[in-house]
Amino acid sequence: MNRLWVRLTLAFVAVTLVTVTLVALLAGWRVDAEFRHFLEQQPDDQTTVTTPIPGIGRGQGMMEGRGMMRGPGPMMTPQGQNFLNRLNVVLVLAALGAGVVGAAAGVVISRTIAAPLNGLAQAAQGFATDRRHRAPVHGADEIADVARAFNTMADELQRAETLRRDLMADIAHELRTPLTVMQGNLRALLDGIYPLELREIATIYDETRLLSRLVADLRELALAEAGQLPLNLRAIELAPILQGAVEQFSVAAEAQDTTVELADIPLTPVQADADRVAQVLHNLLANALRHTPSGRITVSGEHAGDRVKIVVSDTGEGIPAADLPYLFDRFYRGDEARSGSTGLGLAIAKAWVEAMDGSIGAESRAGQGSRFWFTLKAA
Repeated sequence: MNRLWVRLTLAFVAVTLVTVTLVALLAGWRVDAEFRHFLEQQPDDQTTVTTPIPGIGRGQGMMEGRGMMRGPGPMMTPQGQNFLNRLNVVLVLAALGAGVVGAAAGVVISRTIAAPLNGLAQAAQGFATDRRHRAPVHGADEIADVARAFNTMADELQRAETLRRDLMADIAHELRTPLTVMQGNLRALLDGIYPLELREIATIYDETRLLSRLVADLRELALAEAGQLPLNLRAIELAPILQGAVEQFSVAAEAQDTTVELADIPLTPVQADADRVAQVLHNLLANALRHTPSGRITVSGEHAGDRVKIVVSDTGEGIPAADLPYLFDRFYRGDEARSGSTGLGLAIAKAWVEAMDGSIGAESRAGQGSRFWFTLKAA
């Protein structure tokens, strides 16, 4: 009795019976009233017949003709009463027939409505064991919308599950590399293969720094994605931050014959966290310097409506079009041979910018340099 199609069927039957019963009662009452009104309109010689009773004077004790019935209204013949009775029987049969038809229609319609919902329930049960399972989209618009929403949710859950597995694999890979180097060097020192010198100790120390940076980056990324990244949002001037970032990378850039310059463009204050903006610039400049062994890196800004866009462009090797959609993914590195990077810099930059209600993107062509940008709200 708790099945949806059973409840819908009973509802159809109940509504049909109540409606037909009311119609039958009203119709019977009106037909009876109209029939009596019809009798009242008939001439007396068509409705009554008198017969004298022996032994009583004419006009006295006149008796109504045989077959007449006296009621509270006009007199009705047995034939008229039989007609009304047959009409009532017809109305009752019509009510029962309508109830049967309503029950049949209720079963068909309720089954039609409940079938897509049953399919959706089966799809949910199947998705619990197989992430590729999806719900069929059919039925009424509302039910089809629910099925489409379920499929969208399933796609997002499957994508999140894939990202989680990839993240665990990537973290294991990133941790294994420095740990392997450290263990190998320490074993070589213990076995006397490497002499106990500061140079060997410095190599191990560099690997520990890489591990520390990886752990710190993962923590920052987790906080940003959870919406728990501490931010000090206020109106800040961009010029000192941009100038400081350029000066910080100038020495390293000169060592590889690369120039880092700042375009002198006046910019309005923005609503942001100064430290996070500096870190975003640091990550973008480090990425640009890594891909521009010899050339020029330019930091500039421009106004875009109520936003301020900061652009870091370079004349380096560029990025293949196939890699552009994945630049801001965690642990993505187009050059697998590159060392000294955790593969989280751009992902963290994206998380920081979005936490400050901004957006970030990149444009590039292989062999023609790259252009990274992010926007912040004007204060």
